[in-house]
Formats: sequence, structure tokens, C-alpha cells
Amino acid sequence: MNVKTPSYDTRIMSLSGGNQQKVIFAKWPLCDPDILIADEPTRSIDVGAQREIYELMGKFAAEGKGIVMISSELPELIGVCDRIYVMSVGHITGMPDQPDFSQEAIMQLAVLKQQYIEEGNIQ
Repeated sequence: MNVKTPSYDTRIMSLSGGNQQKVIFAKWPLCDPDILIADEPTRSIDVGAQREIYELMGKFAAEGKGIVMISSELPELIGVCDRIYVMSVGHITGMPDQPDFSQEAIMQLAVLKQQYIEEGNIQ
């Protein structure tokens, strides 16, 4: 996992954010889950740690496991995901096709529901 720690006895909470994230991801396979829910898995960590987390997620997916990744970083979603569901005001507003993954397409779907509400078309 390439976790950088001064010693084996170091508490997780005293590690850097990236190393904390890697430890958390390393624990998931021990449970043998079918689905991993990752909420902002690479937020506030360095690029090297991000790459390692993406690799772990890739290995998990290669084993036939599902990953639900929640991220506010559109380039991250576009670069990592096979499918993207866009939500707005608590509702799924669409799922762009993979060739059409773009920040523009995602943002159009993200504001769609709010526009309908403002226009009085739906509640």
C-alpha cells in the first residue's frame, strides 16, 4: 500500500490524509464486499496518493466488484467512471453516455431539475 509511517505502532489518525485514505482502502478487501461506496475518496490528498487509490479501485473493479463513487470533482469522475449518474435537488436527472462524458453535459443535467422547479413544471 506504500503507507508512509514512522513505525508499525503509529496511530492512523496521526498519518497524513493520503496515508489515512490508503489505510481505509486497504481494509475494505478484508470484508470482501460486493460494492464499495467511496465518498470523495481523493479529496485533499496529493497526486501520488490519488493515483494509488485509483489503482486500488481499479483492482477492486477488476475482481468484479462494484464501486459507487461520489465526487464533486468532474475531471475525476470523467477520468475514472464507467457510468455517471447526475443528481440535482435529490433526483437523478440523467446519465450521459460514456463517449459524451464532458463537464458541459454533466453540468447541463445538474441544473436541469432546478430549472424545471423554477419554471413550475415539477415539484
